[in-house]
Amino acid sequence: RWGRRQRALLWAVLLAAWEAAWGQLRYSVPEEMPKGSFVGDVAKDLGLQLPALTDRDAHVFDTGRTRYFVLDLQNGHLSMMEQVDREEICAAVPKCVLNFEILVKRPMNIYKGEVEILDINDNPPSFPERSVLEISENTAPGARFPLERAHDPDIGVNSLQNYECSESSYFTLDVKTGDDGVIYPELILVKSLDREQQAAHNLILTATDNGSPVKSGSTTIQIIVLDGNDNAPEFTQSVYKVTLREDVAVGSRVLQVTATDRDEGPNAEVKYSFFKIPERFDNTFKMDPESGEIVITENLNFEEHEFYELVVQARDAGGLSSHTKVLIKVVDVNNYVPEIVIMSVFSPVPEDTPLGTVIAIFSVQDRDSGENGEVQCSISDSHSFRLEKSFGNYYRVLTAELLDREEVSEYNVTVRAADGGSPSLQSSAVLALRVLDVNDNAPVFAEERYSARVAENNAAGALVLTVRATDADWGQNARVRYRLSEGRVRGAALSSYVSVQAETGALYALRSLDYEQVRELRLWVRAEDGGAPALSSNVSVLLQIVDENDNAPQVLYPPAAPPGSGSGSGSGWGAAWSGVELAPRCAADEAAAPGEPAGSLTRWLVLAVAAVSCLFLAFLLLLLALRLRRWRRRQLLPPAGAALRGVPVSHFVGIDGVRAFLQSYSHDVSLTADSRKSQLRFSASASCCDTLPARPPDEAS
Repeated sequence: RWGRRQRALLWAVLLAAWEAAWGQLRYSVPEEMPKGSFVGDVAKDLGLQLPALTDRDAHVFDTGRTRYFVLDLQNGHLSMMEQVDREEICAAVPKCVLNFEILVKRPMNIYKGEVEILDINDNPPSFPERSVLEISENTAPGARFPLERAHDPDIGVNSLQNYECSESSYFTLDVKTGDDGVIYPELILVKSLDREQQAAHNLILTATDNGSPVKSGSTTIQIIVLDGNDNAPEFTQSVYKVTLREDVAVGSRVLQVTATDRDEGPNAEVKYSFFKIPERFDNTFKMDPESGEIVITENLNFEEHEFYELVVQARDAGGLSSHTKVLIKVVDVNNYVPEIVIMSVFSPVPEDTPLGTVIAIFSVQDRDSGENGEVQCSISDSHSFRLEKSFGNYYRVLTAELLDREEVSEYNVTVRAADGGSPSLQSSAVLALRVLDVNDNAPVFAEERYSARVAENNAAGALVLTVRATDADWGQNARVRYRLSEGRVRGAALSSYVSVQAETGALYALRSLDYEQVRELRLWVRAEDGGAPALSSNVSVLLQIVDENDNAPQVLYPPAAPPGSGSGSGSGWGAAWSGVELAPRCAADEAAAPGEPAGSLTRWLVLAVAAVSCLFLAFLLLLLALRLRRWRRRQLLPPAGAALRGVPVSHFVGIDGVRAFLQSYSHDVSLTADSRKSQLRFSASASCCDTLPARPPDEAS
């Protein structure tokens, strides 16, 4: 039981909060108030802060074509913009209400309000003109004669309430209220007329209201007594009813009334006419006086008049007449297209706008009634945005997903409104929304890493390479600037070797590079955009220095002779130089590369020694093959080879000669962990073998 009470209390609180949130403002003011009159304290009733109300933050919209109210942004008061006449703007409407909306932009919201214009008794009843009645002296007592009604534009107690007539022995006044609530005066004949005694009667008809003070209006009724004709025309129906569509064509027949007169001759000829038709209907219908046919003379409008009540009079030649009513009901036709009114659009929209943000407020109006005036709204882009009904005929467009300017930079959201008619009528409006960029993308380099080869001894300021990065953002957020990350090379700042152009990303060498000092430069380039806060990314750059032949060879061994010493014998110098072979200077400089491990140089030296050994072994094999070939040829020669007998064995180079050659050609390699101290010595001793002597002369010859 207590839970039900809590739920009921919660619903009441939510309902009150909803009404306060949507600004259900209701005020009332009397009509004819002067311009600038106070209507209500909007700021207080809505709980708005006065400092937040500026010319750009709050607007008042009147739903009609005329603007009646103005909002004072200094004190939050709603005032009359001009004097209002209730009878002019609302005519006979019982409750005269003027609607308005207040649009507040920060935070964006719309509030609806209404002001009821209260009637004051500022109009007396009035009659349009003097009335004249022609009544035959043969008219029987009890006959009724409708009188022209008075008009009072006020409503309620201030409107027409009663009729009074001056005293007469022949007539009395009867006041009736019709089905439409209108008071009708009728004159009743209580005594037979005698034209010979009194040919005319004058009565004063007075109409009064019940206002404070009471106001009245009077008119004179002149009654002319006619002689003869004692039968008035009689209609076949006391009330004629017809229903018309509002789109019926002009000139169409509405209906035909018929009246007959029992007299004969001219007294039986009946003429038809409208009896005191209201002026606003005078141009809408036309009566054929001969046939009693009623036709339409202008287009009908259900929204302006959905019901017509006409009084038709049938009059014979003798002056007798009778009356009937024609009730015309107009049926609404779906002939008005829904009208979309854009109240406010929040554009451009930042791409980091939260979900559910209101970006537009609009209203839809359809002047049709019933199902023809029921409007359904939809939007074209239901993925990025959603439509929400606020109250009445107001709608809001909200974000339904996170926006991304890099994917979609502009939206054209089409708002469609369709009514419930058959066929349905539709209208549309386009909301042009531009997405405002937010710095949410870091620059991206075109390559994962950059490298370049630079010849040493380059000119200072030479272009090395160009890095390039792009940013998917727009405007200032997409502007990329480049700079070097801090670093040091051989104890000096990296910025003293190279620099990068901030706008283009061009990398320049600031000094002449020396391969013998720096073999390569490794550095990082940072690309940073112009957003706030800025986003950045880095890329590695490798600059390889290419060696050039810019250093002459240097003699490392033997050392130069001390001053004053002799050059020695030629054989002694040859013996000293024959055991040394110098490596190129460049070989000594890879060994001296800074930071290169000693094992790498040792590996290269071992490979060099192995290559030399292989070449030497190949040379020995080739020499041995040549010797074997020569020996085989000697075996195949004729016995003339006996001429070699007696030649000493020492004159031949055989295995012993090879052994001697091997002993005379040697090389020494000494390697240390410190590659700078490694040495390579290659020595060759002269062979002691004798060469073959010339072929001895043939003894026999």
